[in-house]
Amino acid sequence: MFNQCIRPPTTLLSKQSTRAVFSLPSSSQRPSFISVARMATVAGNRVSDRIKHDHRELETYYNKIKSAKSDDEKVRWQNQFVWELARHSIAEELVVYPAMEHVPDGLKLAEKDRSEHQIVKEKLYEFQQMEASDPSFIPAIDSLWETLGQHIKEEEQDDLPLLEKHIEEGDSQKMAASFDRTKHFVPTQSHPGAPDRPPYETVAGLMAAPIDKLMDMFKKFPSAEERKI
Repeated sequence: MFNQCIRPPTTLLSKQSTRAVFSLPSSSQRPSFISVARMATVAGNRVSDRIKHDHRELETYYNKIKSAKSDDEKVRWQNQFVWELARHSIAEELVVYPAMEHVPDGLKLAEKDRSEHQIVKEKLYEFQQMEASDPSFIPAIDSLWETLGQHIKEEEQDDLPLLEKHIEEGDSQKMAASFDRTKHFVPTQSHPGAPDRPPYETVAGLMAAPIDKLMDMFKKFPSAEERKI
């Protein structure tokens, strides 16, 4: 069942392979995971802080794609954007939205968010396969960001305040730590055909993540210094 819901990455792999030399990029040029303790220092302790921090990073990566001066630079920021958005979306679906369903009026919001995520995932799936030289490259990321930006705005204005209002600070901090840990183990590419809620999304993610991370090893990313925001 899960083999059917996760789209084969062969097309993406063949295209991405043209962007990378046949040696692994240095560790400073591959995305790295930040520890839970370090993330608390960088982004804040509550789950809403972590999510908003991700949102600001994604906005930065989008702007980097738009301002890139070469196809090589566009590809690096494209890969960074896809890597972060894929992980962020699944972590929300596994950790945040199930909690949202248990607060007043939260079930409707969680379902709305999942529906919006599906649209984002489908657009991200198309974008992650595109070559930077494609005339549709910038229009594709603009369309994706238009959808994602509206979702981010509503999530920060409505959803996260509602969630934080109905949970204790300690629970929010635990959820933040779980959100960070989950991002370490989920796929780093968009799989719009995969389930969007636990437990099925967890199983599908565990199957897809190793393939995605193997592919990441052969991609180009911005340097660690360039990724600082």
